[in-house]
Formats: sequence, structure tokens, C-alpha cells
Amino acid sequence: MSGHNRWSTIKHKKAATDAKKSRSWTKLIKEISIAARSGGDPSGNPRLRSAIDKGRGANIPADTIDRAIKKGTGELGADAVEELVYQAYGPGGVAIVIELVTDNRNRTAAELRKLLERQNAKIDPSGSVLHKFKKRGQIIFDAEKYSEDAVTEVALEAGADDVRSEGDTIVVLTEPGACHSIKESFEKKGMVPIDSEVGMLPELTVEISAKDAEQINKLVAALEEHDDVMNVYTNHEEPASEG
Repeated sequence: MSGHNRWSTIKHKKAATDAKKSRSWTKLIKEISIAARSGGDPSGNPRLRSAIDKGRGANIPADTIDRAIKKGTGELGADAVEELVYQAYGPGGVAIVIELVTDNRNRTAAELRKLLERQNAKIDPSGSVLHKFKKRGQIIFDAEKYSEDAVTEVALEAGADDVRSEGDTIVVLTEPGACHSIKESFEKKGMVPIDSEVGMLPELTVEISAKDAEQINKLVAALEEHDDVMNVYTNHEEPASEG
């Protein structure tokens, strides 16, 4: 019963929130630098292309973006930051993946443990959390602007994996490396998505109580406010509202 809307309750809520409060410049600049480590030419680096698009969307000046790329490629000296992934379990057995970028692993670890403990969550040392997620590209459209049939037609042509109708949005799922080129296929046909990104999607979701959901949402909000945290993913499904 809950399977069909597992993305709507997790990712679309996040996508809508992200669209409203465009991520801070600091985090976007960090993402551009990290992405540029795999190559400073966006035409051959989909992750960098996507990061630059988001930076432009948040009105980051071109010279700031250029500097971030050069920092990532090492042209402006070595960048001491590293990417880390933390796995945790929260209330109700919810699996949590936390992606972050830090220049001080010990400080960040201590701060994250404190944040998690405050909301009755803890680091998972076994590494089992990541097995519950899969990296996918997602391109999200407003269902009021585009019909599912129109989106599906272009998605099939472009080689997408799947199309899902989720209430007021339509989601196109892709292989991570194909997300940007498939998004461009839509844009060439005048179909502009609300958002697109490569992220971790849960293979299965867990249903939790309203009390646990409140704690999880507080925890996610606190984690997302942390300067080093880039992305937070969970596998919980919001309980149906009563009445």
C-alpha cells in the first residue's frame, strides 16, 4: 500500500523545501569544488555541470563559481576538505544517510554524534544503512504544467529508467551518470523541471508513528543546518494525517 508513494513522502517534500530555501552559497560552492576534483571541464563531468547549474540558479557570481572550480582542481592550491558519509539509525528504526564535506573530521564527528543523540539516533558502525539505498538521478516536474504521458514520452526517448506520478509532481528516475543529459533532452523540448539531482533513494520505506516522525523531521532539519552537511536521506514514510 505504501510502495507507490515512497518517493513522494521523502524526496518531493525535500525537493519542494530545497526549492523554497535555496541552499546556502557556502554549501553550493563546496559542492562545486568537490565535483571539480574529478575534472574541471563540466562537459565531461556531469556532477560538476549539475553543481554549476545549482550555483547559477542561486545567483552565485560567475567568478565565484570559477574560483570554486579552480580550488577543486588544485589550481589555487590544495583543498584540505574531504567527503564523508555517515550512516545512522533514528527513532522507529529509520535508516539515515548523511553526506558531508569537512576540513576537520574529528570535530565534525563529535558534533554529529551530539546532534544524533539529542534526537534519539545513533551512528551505525555495521555499515548496513547504505544497503537500504540506491543512488539514482531524479528529474522532478510539476504535474499541473506537464502531463504524465508527455513526460513519459520524452523519458522513454531519452533512455530514463522509470517515470512515477506522485500527486502534484511527476518524477523521472535515471542512472546517476545519465541524469544531466536526460534533463537536457527535456529542456530541448521546452519542458523545464522543478528540480533535478543525483541522490540516495530508499529501496524500501518504513512506516513510523507520528511521534517518531516528529523526532526524525527535527533531526533532519538540525543536520541540514550544520555547515558541513551536504545531504540527508532517510527511508521513512510520513504517517497519514488524521482527519
